[in-house]
Amino acid sequence: MSAPPPKRPLRLKFLSPGDVRRALDADPRLIVPVGTCEQHGGHLPLGSDTLLVERLADDLSAEFGILVAPTIEYGVNAATPRPLAGNASVRRKTLRRWVNDLLLDWEREGVQEFLLLTAHGHAPHQEALGTVVTEHARVRVIDVLALEFGELVDHGDGPIHGGEVDTSLALYVAPHLVRMEEARDFILPETAVRRYRRGSTLRLPALTDGSVGQPTRASAEKGRRVFEFIKERIRTRVLGVAASAPDA
Repeated sequence: MSAPPPKRPLRLKFLSPGDVRRALDADPRLIVPVGTCEQHGGHLPLGSDTLLVERLADDLSAEFGILVAPTIEYGVNAATPRPLAGNASVRRKTLRRWVNDLLLDWEREGVQEFLLLTAHGHAPHQEALGTVVTEHARVRVIDVLALEFGELVDHGDGPIHGGEVDTSLALYVAPHLVRMEEARDFILPETAVRRYRRGSTLRLPALTDGSVGQPTRASAEKGRRVFEFIKERIRTRVLGVAASAPDA
């Protein structure tokens, strides 16, 4: 007997109002991916954050039957010492107002809980998402890179922006868009490392091409491990599902 076909994500933009009504009656949650259009070094696409949260949203939607909103493609970017081609940011209040307007409409149509998925720990970006207002619905902001990755990569406690973690995830999620021949390590002095911890207000160093850390240590296998770790943490800590057995 053949296995059933894999479930597809419930992407709002492809559904009719009737489809959406039935989905909300079954599960009144909505996943909202929030990406960025931001440099992560010469080896990664500008949409690295976006591609990651979209893939996570699709996987979670397919598994749990939760609706996924169209992606918000822009965020509040880290400051750069010079303009980098393609980089585009919005102000904190712009992002907050944009998300506010969308969530209020969806709430009035029956959404009771919003899961804002983002992969950008820049403090102003997080503040914009963390201060949105709804009438009654619950809002949960999930920074998928705010975890400790420990032994999953060589330097899980180092800067992430365009480094080993970001690059490994991109190699797993969208390998055809990664140019490893362009990857350049940018090792920060120990005195500067704490300024680039996740959740800080970032200002990238003048000599970097838009990334910090060691992207040359990245691999698709590391990316797979990190991705599955992130997804499992969302499943257990956000969606309340019992932990899966570890890989053999």
